[in-house]
Amino acid sequence: MIWTDLQTSLGREGYVASDDLAVALHLALELGRPLLLEGAAGVGKTEVARALAGARDTRLIRLQCYEGLDAAQAIYEWNYQRQLLTIRAAAEDGETGKTVEDRIFSRDFLLERPLLAAITQAVPPVLLIDEVDRADEEFEAYLLEVLADYQVSIPELGTITATSRPIVILTSNGTRDLSDALRRRCLYSHVPYPDRATELAILNARCPGVEAHLARQVIGFVQRLREEDLEKTPGIAETLDFAAALMGLGIADLTSDPLVLQSTLTTLLKTQSDQAQITPEVAGRVAGKAA
Repeated sequence: MIWTDLQTSLGREGYVASDDLAVALHLALELGRPLLLEGAAGVGKTEVARALAGARDTRLIRLQCYEGLDAAQAIYEWNYQRQLLTIRAAAEDGETGKTVEDRIFSRDFLLERPLLAAITQAVPPVLLIDEVDRADEEFEAYLLEVLADYQVSIPELGTITATSRPIVILTSNGTRDLSDALRRRCLYSHVPYPDRATELAILNARCPGVEAHLARQVIGFVQRLREEDLEKTPGIAETLDFAAALMGLGIADLTSDPLVLQSTLTTLLKTQSDQAQITPEVAGRVAGKAA
C-alpha cells in the first residue's frame, strides 16, 4: 500500500502507526490539510507529530494550548525591552519621530511565536497544535482564520503570508467539544489505546534491550490494568517507564517479587486513589494473568 512507506519512516523514529492512522497522515500530506487527532491522554498523539517531523527531517514547532491562550501569545509579540532601550538610545542621540518608530516596529524587534514561526520557515515544518480543546472558543475561531489562509496580520507591518505551508497536526483529549467549523477544516483520526500486539511492538522499538518474556508480561499487565476502574489510565509513556523501572531493578518476571512489583507501580499509577485501589493483592492477580 502507498502509505506503508510512511509507516516504515515513522517506525524508524520509534513510532508504530496503525493502518488507519498511517492512511490519515498520508492523506493529510497529500491534500495539504490539517489533521485532527483525538483520543485519551497518553495514547501517543503528540508523539505522532514528533515522529513525523523526524521522518521528514524537518523542524517541529509546538503550540501548547491552555485556557486563556490568546492570539498574541500564539502568533507574535514585540520585544518591548529592546524597543525601550532603542528609544532611549535614540533620544540620547537626538533622534525622534517616525524614523525611530519605523525601526522599533521592524522584523528585528518581532518575537515570533509558534503560529508565525510556522509560516515563515523556508522548509515546511510540522506545526503541532497540542491539546486544542484546552483553549477557549475565541482562540479556536482565530485559529480557523490562520489555517484558512496561512497568513497573519500585524498592524505595524501588514500581512505576512506563508513562506511555506506547514504540516499541521492538532490534538484533542476531548475535554470539550470542538466547533464544527474546526472539524470541517481538518481531516480526522481517532487514536485509541494500542492493542496488545501494537503496544508490544512499541515497547520493543523504544526499549530494544527488554527480554521477550518480560516484555510480554509488561504489556499484558498494563493492558489488564487499564480495565480497572482507575482515575488516570496509564498511557504508552507510563508503559515504557514501567518497563525501564523493572529492567533497572533487574526484574525478569513480574511474579517473582510482589513487593518490588508494588513499588514500581509508581510509574503507572499517578493519583493517590489509584495507588490505594491497586493493592498488592490486586497487582499480584493482574500480574498472574499478564503472561
